[in-house]
Amino acid sequence: MDERVKRGLQIAAFVGSVLLIGTGLYFAFFRGQAGPSRPPAAVPAAPAAPGSLPSAGLGAPAPAPRPTTAAPRLRASAIANGGATSTNEVAATPAKAIVAAGSGISYYDPADGKFYGVDADGNVRALSEQAFPQASDVEWNKGADKAVIEFPDGSNVVYDFATQTQVTLPAHWEDFHFSPGSDEILAKSMGLDPNNRFLVVSNGDGSNVKSIQALGNNAHKVTVAPSPNDQVVAFADTADPLPGGIGRKLIVPIGKNQEHFKGLAVEGFGFSPNWAPDGARLLYSVSGDFSSYLPQLWIVDATAATMGEHRQALPINTWADKCAFSGNNSLLCAVPRALPANAGLQRGLADAVADDLFRVDLATGAASRVAVPATNTRMTGLTVTADGSAVFFKNEFTGTLESIRLK
Repeated sequence: MDERVKRGLQIAAFVGSVLLIGTGLYFAFFRGQAGPSRPPAAVPAAPAAPGSLPSAGLGAPAPAPRPTTAAPRLRASAIANGGATSTNEVAATPAKAIVAAGSGISYYDPADGKFYGVDADGNVRALSEQAFPQASDVEWNKGADKAVIEFPDGSNVVYDFATQTQVTLPAHWEDFHFSPGSDEILAKSMGLDPNNRFLVVSNGDGSNVKSIQALGNNAHKVTVAPSPNDQVVAFADTADPLPGGIGRKLIVPIGKNQEHFKGLAVEGFGFSPNWAPDGARLLYSVSGDFSSYLPQLWIVDATAATMGEHRQALPINTWADKCAFSGNNSLLCAVPRALPANAGLQRGLADAVADDLFRVDLATGAASRVAVPATNTRMTGLTVTADGSAVFFKNEFTGTLESIRLK
């Protein structure tokens, strides 16, 4: 073969192989990306058999569910029935020192320094035009027609709403309470010298002062809590610890006439008492190892003859001052929904915790939920109306006076 022809054939073969390789690379790497992909065509459904339902087909894929942040809202009942319940704002201004007054309630308004009454129909009226600005504490008598009013500068007055008159009380008196059986005033007289500190009782105008018990350096260990029958006026946490566990102690009742009553054996710290209306029993709360240091309610007999008998723990973790008696055998209590650890020792840990309303049957010891406030509420100063139709309280989250209808 001619050398020139042979060289031409080699060149042609080389060019052909380059074209073939280039075409292969094109189909392998570029043609598949030339346009957007299309979903596969729907597969036609097979014809239905006689008497059967037609097929639904494959259909398009279902969209992914969207997360929701809104919890379903329960319809609130106007009357407590164990579930979500409406709370009724009685007064839009702040409330303090709520007390039962006949078929209604009375309270102090820190915003204007005046006292107001609310009747059974919810009507609000001023009890007096006299204002007491910046009162730090208020203590009512049983009839809710007198109040001892304390001020930050140490001054104290007792005001009579029936006569619209006031009397000044000694500035070194503190921790006032009215005796439920009379209008006598109980107080701690705190002299500069510990030897001049006493638990005292006086007439309603501060006259005829009598010493009941020397306090010395133990005033902070004495809780003034007069009984409805006028026999016990306070409790002292001054006895030696009892054997049987950490925090087990004897709480000593102090008699108005220096009577010696049997002590109350309690299982923990932070003793807080609350008398039944007839004075036959005492509700109290303590916290200890037995309750994982959460507040625990107890009920115990508390007459002169039965003091300390028939002690029973109640299945409620709350403080005694968050409960109100409804008769002698029933309690209404504001119970925190989830107490932090050690809240019984550091009560402030529960300040941000909302409450539910529970009833405790003292005859059986059973507790049941009465209401879940429709809006988060921390209840203090629970006061049940005389007919048991409603409970009033201060909402600590808003400072306002509110109520829940019970029937």
